[in-house]
Amino acid sequence: MQKQQSGIFTISLDFELYWGMRDVVSSMQYADHMNGVPKAIDQILNSFQRYNIHATWAVVGFLYFANLEALKSNIPQKKPTYTNKQLDIYHYIDTQEYLEPSYHFAPESIDKINNSKYQEIGTHTFSHYYCLEEGQTKDEFYADIAYAVKIAKNRTGKDMQSLVFPRNQWNDEYLSVLSDLGIVCYRGNEKNWIYDAVNEEKKSSMGRRVLRLLDAYFDLTGYNTYSLQELSSKQILNIPASRFLRPASRQFNLLEKMRLNRIKKSMTYAAKNNQLFHLWWHPHNFGKEIESNVAFLEKILEHYKMLHLTYNMQSLNMGEVASLLKKVKHTK
Repeated sequence: MQKQQSGIFTISLDFELYWGMRDVVSSMQYADHMNGVPKAIDQILNSFQRYNIHATWAVVGFLYFANLEALKSNIPQKKPTYTNKQLDIYHYIDTQEYLEPSYHFAPESIDKINNSKYQEIGTHTFSHYYCLEEGQTKDEFYADIAYAVKIAKNRTGKDMQSLVFPRNQWNDEYLSVLSDLGIVCYRGNEKNWIYDAVNEEKKSSMGRRVLRLLDAYFDLTGYNTYSLQELSSKQILNIPASRFLRPASRQFNLLEKMRLNRIKKSMTYAAKNNQLFHLWWHPHNFGKEIESNVAFLEKILEHYKMLHLTYNMQSLNMGEVASLLKKVKHTK
């Protein structure tokens, strides 16, 4: 078996706007974050281009439309039948006469990403679909992803390769759907139990949330890096997360150096040991305090540049990692 000769730095972004926050906060409460998203995307793309960063943007399918009318004319017949009706995004759509475009739609930003070098458009499902919530079914998930693939192809002209499950609710029973629709990889969760894929009821556990927050600053769960050999064993390839890039926080300003060092140490470990490090966040995480967040990101990218020069670490998006994993599988 051929051994992977360099570490890999992977980035994925969950592009969802208010569709991913609708059941968490009001649009008014989150307006500052969403208003800043177009500028944040511009600055993130500029940083990526300067450092030759390959990234995957997992886009909620609803974002491809220009307005509510266009969205309502492109709804799949099968919709998720969640037991918890607060999760029913189609009920939200049906009860609205107008949706603020900047909070719900982003075709121009998607085009900008699609036309940027090294950037991959993946899917975050069509409707920000929750795969572990009670009531919904595999057939409903199939209908959702089929629409996501079709809408993305129509807009970008490219076939979909990569998926990120909303709320990281990846469901092993649904992976065959991805294979049927041509998707070759997804982002799984970190190995530790505090990052296990769970539904919203279990995720709301205060203990898990506190431990995940602490893990951003203190080494509670290790490096969370992966060898290509261990990732290449499945037909639908899992490219797991290593670290969520939390937004800059004035509340924890004194700990920001610790947060940065936590990420850099894992990246260095991956580079030295020919493993993969996968960083992820949402564009709306940068929508407020844009300059502080981009400055923090650039420190990470500067560290990647050093690792590239010193250890030949490579930046690959999820689709590119999947292609490499297939090669590794064939050498076994």
